[in-house]
Amino acid sequence: MNSFRMRLTLILIGMIGLAVLAAGLFMGKTYRDNHLEALQDNMVREMNIILDQMQWRTGEPADLYAYYTGKAKRLKDITDTRLTFIRGDGVVLGDSDHDPQTMDNHSKRQEVVEAKKDGIGRTTRYSDTLKQNLLYVAMAVDPAHPESSDIIRMALSLEKVDESVKRIWLALIVGLLILFIAAALISYRIAFGLTQPLEQITRVAKRIKSLDYRARVQVKRTDEIGELGLAINAMADSLHVQMTRIHQNERQLASVLDNMISGVVMINAEGNIVLLNRRAEEVLGFSAHELVGHRYTVAKQQSELAHIIQEAFERKEHLREEMTFYYPEERLLDLNLVPIFEDDNSFGGVLLILEDVTAIRRLERMRSEFVANVSHELKTPITAVKGFAETLLGGAVDDPELSRSFLQIIFDESDRLNRLIGDILELSKIESRRVPLQFSPVELSSFVQKTVELMRAEALQKQIRLSAKVEPDIYVEADEDRLRQIVMNLLSNGINYTPEGGSVSIVVEPVGGENYESVRIHITDTGIGIPKKDLPRIFERFYRVDKARSRSSGGTGLGLSIVKHLVELHKGTITVDSLVGSGSTFTIELPVLQ
Repeated sequence: MNSFRMRLTLILIGMIGLAVLAAGLFMGKTYRDNHLEALQDNMVREMNIILDQMQWRTGEPADLYAYYTGKAKRLKDITDTRLTFIRGDGVVLGDSDHDPQTMDNHSKRQEVVEAKKDGIGRTTRYSDTLKQNLLYVAMAVDPAHPESSDIIRMALSLEKVDESVKRIWLALIVGLLILFIAAALISYRIAFGLTQPLEQITRVAKRIKSLDYRARVQVKRTDEIGELGLAINAMADSLHVQMTRIHQNERQLASVLDNMISGVVMINAEGNIVLLNRRAEEVLGFSAHELVGHRYTVAKQQSELAHIIQEAFERKEHLREEMTFYYPEERLLDLNLVPIFEDDNSFGGVLLILEDVTAIRRLERMRSEFVANVSHELKTPITAVKGFAETLLGGAVDDPELSRSFLQIIFDESDRLNRLIGDILELSKIESRRVPLQFSPVELSSFVQKTVELMRAEALQKQIRLSAKVEPDIYVEADEDRLRQIVMNLLSNGINYTPEGGSVSIVVEPVGGENYESVRIHITDTGIGIPKKDLPRIFERFYRVDKARSRSSGGTGLGLSIVKHLVELHKGTITVDSLVGSGSTFTIELPVLQ
């Protein structure tokens, strides 16, 4: 901007200098012309005075030469000009500076010609006689008849005129120089006044270009530059609002993309990946840094994916496919490839949506298995009831002992069927979270003692020792009925799978000392134990380790699944440790406050 200021200053100085120079030349020429005109007018007046005071003679040339030459010399001393007397035919009768007899005929001289025509003639030319530039003014002696009149002529050396003009020029140059300096200072001031706000506007524009939308012009003027500053500020305000909105939209879009449960990959028309969200990184096993800007074939581990993307590019239509990925882990993915078309209907690439359906398919499989298991579990007692009822109807009812035995079996199977249906309905309500829990403080010492007493009769039937160890004044916030259902289910399992003479114990302890935040409940039995391979699945519905024994004990296969769901509704966890032949320990950890 400083260079612009200098250029503007120089332009202004140049323009002013040219204007001043032109004015000076015009003034100099005008002064010289006016000065010459004034001299000519003065010479005319002097010649009129001379003619008025002088007697014009005629006669012999010899006498006339002496007379007029003497007059011319005397008049020169008075007027300080060269005088010449010319006869009507152009013969020079007398001259103040030269011998008239040696001078040429002057009838053709311009000033003489003009004087014979108009009465007065004027000209400026070089004098061959005096060898210098002279100003000539000629006047007819008889103005009434100038064409035949004698002529009186005055000549003034231009050296005096030039000296006077030089003095004027010197004064004019000094004045013009002073004016030029003043103009230069004024020009710089004007340029500075123009460029300083422009410099500020330029700095603000550069800051806006560098994405600093808070930059503003300090407007102190009301002219066009002030209006420009206001326009820049208004533009910056608008840009700031627009960019804030754009950044907000970008953040929202990035947040949406990063938190989507589906992977999103955008591929442009050239086959380069331009967008990859966090879920897509997890599914594909590559970071966005590794893939964005590269062709989709970079993910070489997913060759099948590359083939289907290629197919989408070729067909340019929506494709859907399920595909199993084995890297970075085994997943079943639902792929949706949607072609992208620009506003001008040109092909812009492909949008790939990756959805992990492994859990969905597993749930579908579990649902199918659940339906099959329920059908099987329901079919067994129904078949038994139907078979024994048909036997009774076939005549076995006449045998009192046999009919009593069959009716007992029918009763047991009906009871089992009732428990099974009840457990299925209970599990369904718990899984759908349609079981409202009524939380209240529960004192665990009395709670455990009461629960153990409820299970003691069942334990005594198998001569199993049932013991409890609970520190006093341990409280937990829970639904007391559901918590009792959890403990009784685990105690019942322990009793059922522990041989006669064994033991089942329950131990409750706080976690974290006096200011405990959770409690831990251990239920341990000395039963047959659970094989290691079955431990991950024991909380599944209808999963039984020993199917024959489970059925003989009247179990439905849903107890542990109900327990797990109820513990999770209490925001707790349940784990199991077991060794075949040595027993099992179920550990429940519940938070003190819900």
